[in-house]
Amino acid sequence: MTFDWKPLLLLFVVMVFGGLAFWFFGKAEDERQRADTAEHNLKLAKDTISDLQKRQRDVAALDAKYTKELADARENIDQLQRDVATGKRRLQLNATCPADGASSTSSLGDASGPRLTGSAERNYFTLRERIATVTKQVDYLQEFIITQCLK
Repeated sequence: MTFDWKPLLLLFVVMVFGGLAFWFFGKAEDERQRADTAEHNLKLAKDTISDLQKRQRDVAALDAKYTKELADARENIDQLQRDVATGKRRLQLNATCPADGASSTSSLGDASGPRLTGSAERNYFTLRERIATVTKQVDYLQEFIITQCLK
């Protein structure tokens, strides 16, 4: 009886090719999963970049809006200060002059109304400017928080 080695060789070749095919299929599946993961990460990165660019544009517009409003408020205060200095406008004061107990022989006709001193008037305009600045800064920060941080 002779041993026929051809079927055994054929079985061996089929097993080798089957093993190689299975190994290549496994590698291909691993590469497909890796490619899908990379594609997903790329999409996330693109979405993040788009969102950041939109937020940058929004913040720039917000900054421009409040910078303009602050400049307008400062200009209004400066114009008011110039108008008061030239006499075009007057500051209205709600003031009372305390009686000092001394009797005066002068009549009321030659008395001038209550008026701020020069330094008090400058302080008034400085305070108005600072109030306007702080108000615009707070408005800006509130809108920034609402539009950017709470998204």
